[in-house]
Amino acid sequence: MPLHKIDKKMVYNIMHEYKMHNAHVTFRGDYTVDELIDVIEGNRKYVKCLYVYNKIDTSSIEEVNEMSKNPINACISVHMELGLDILLQKIWKQLGMVRIYTKRKGEAPDFSEPIILTHARGGYTVRHAVLQLHKSLLDDFCSAMVWGKSAKYSPMRCGLSHTLCDEDVVQIMKKVSKTGNPQVKNALPK
Repeated sequence: MPLHKIDKKMVYNIMHEYKMHNAHVTFRGDYTVDELIDVIEGNRKYVKCLYVYNKIDTSSIEEVNEMSKNPINACISVHMELGLDILLQKIWKQLGMVRIYTKRKGEAPDFSEPIILTHARGGYTVRHAVLQLHKSLLDDFCSAMVWGKSAKYSPMRCGLSHTLCDEDVVQIMKKVSKTGNPQVKNALPK
């Protein structure tokens, strides 16, 4: 990719200023001098953002379509309640949050209070869902029954390393005794 905002000589001078004399610098985009210095110093963190455009009911369809092409844009109208569901989906996606619902054996899933998993909280596996419920469940964990997008078939029995998807339903089974008895019981507290 050709660089327009910075040249090779400028990169060389900046690297020598920071006492980096033997380095291979690769640009995967057209970046500025300030962005290069931020990467070298490592004291800046660029966060994701979502641009929300309100009052689309006063704009033309062509303008709204043009703004909506960018995945970090959300076009809404609060007055007419347009695009709010799309905004909510984009917020969940940008924040990397996954909703996991729990189920007791023989009962319907509880869709009122999901477990929220994020990358920052550890990850999206069954292990992290169990830890969100209670860490003592991990000691007696036997298996998990999973319904949803991450399951190849419903229900699917899986272990702690299984990666969950948004809106999966999980039933956690734990061992009844520590003597190796294969009997299992429902692990969710009432």
